[in-house]
Amino acid sequence: MQDAYLYDAVRTPFGKVGGALAKTRPDDLAALVVAESVKRAPKLAGSGAAGAIDEVVFGNANGAGEENRNVARMATLLAGLPTSIPGTTVNRLCGSSLDAAIIASRQINVGEADLMLIGGVESMSRAPWVLPKTERPFPMHNLELANTTLGWRLINKNMPKEWTVSLGEATEQLREKYGITRERMDEFAANSHQLAAKAWDEGKYDNLTVQVPDVDLARDETIRPDSTAESLSNLRTVFRKENGMVTAGNASPMNDGASAAWLGSEKASEILGLQPLARIAGRAAAANEPQYFGYAPVDAVNQAIARAGITWEHIAAVELNEAFAAQSLACTDAWGVDTSIVNSWGGAIAIGHPLGASGARVLGTLARRLEASGDRWGVAALCIGVGQGLAVVLENVNARS
Repeated sequence: MQDAYLYDAVRTPFGKVGGALAKTRPDDLAALVVAESVKRAPKLAGSGAAGAIDEVVFGNANGAGEENRNVARMATLLAGLPTSIPGTTVNRLCGSSLDAAIIASRQINVGEADLMLIGGVESMSRAPWVLPKTERPFPMHNLELANTTLGWRLINKNMPKEWTVSLGEATEQLREKYGITRERMDEFAANSHQLAAKAWDEGKYDNLTVQVPDVDLARDETIRPDSTAESLSNLRTVFRKENGMVTAGNASPMNDGASAAWLGSEKASEILGLQPLARIAGRAAAANEPQYFGYAPVDAVNQAIARAGITWEHIAAVELNEAFAAQSLACTDAWGVDTSIVNSWGGAIAIGHPLGASGARVLGTLARRLEASGDRWGVAALCIGVGQGLAVVLENVNARS
């Protein structure tokens, strides 16, 4: 078994739904981060050596629109890479691109590959409306369009109704179960915005992002630096009119964007001309009742840490995708973790959550956070609709201790 390492990561700034990236196709966003990844590898860029890439694995949660024809393969072709490079697209909803990293790391571990490009993409702006096919020709009844942007649609009638509630209602149920207050949710959300703005101001995202050509978007579009717990407390609830606490302010927005990262064996260093940032040290998936999807990262992270052969005492950095403030707090409470190490460069409530792109974003951010701090161990995790969680532990190969 050979180790799998993360060498580099890059993403676009994330745009809001209907915002700066709304006119950019998802396959073009994916092609951009593929091409940029090659440019950032000194021994691949302009050398004709890109054929050394064993495979491209991308995550995408929708697959119903312009990304429908295996977006990993389409992005590879649109980026001008050799046609000999295979590509596959993974769908584990919000965890899709972290799943891409897990799949690629396993291929590297068993010696099937030395260099893998992973990533993910989502354009929630351009997700289509779909019309189900009729069970018989020439129907006499009206058909209902389904919005493919987010959440349940075309639901199987045999699925229990308690499992198919909206993501927001599921979060309301989760925060009730674990006693998460509105005050904590709004404070968490405001902190996400303030930390993200600070990280951008300090240049922490400069090496993690690439600008989209001909688009005026220098930073993540949904960051609101002036957010405070007090200002967020004035927002109305979205999913429950009475006794609700989930608002647009303490939930992640809908977004467009793409992300990518190089994974490889030790040999990949020579192929890329890059030194590894971190080793993939542990991985895990977990599942629970679909309506409590937000809590599934708890078991996933605990398992991944155990598989890495360490404990929570070793973890110095956590990147937890903030689908909702309530579910993030439920997870951090369960872990008993010092919240100062969680999403210290901001999280998805501010940065955004373009579903298929978020996994590679949290993984790449974690690697750069460990590099900046010199700490050794960190974990990246996401909750996933329909009751799943995914986690990866990274070991900083250049840690100070």
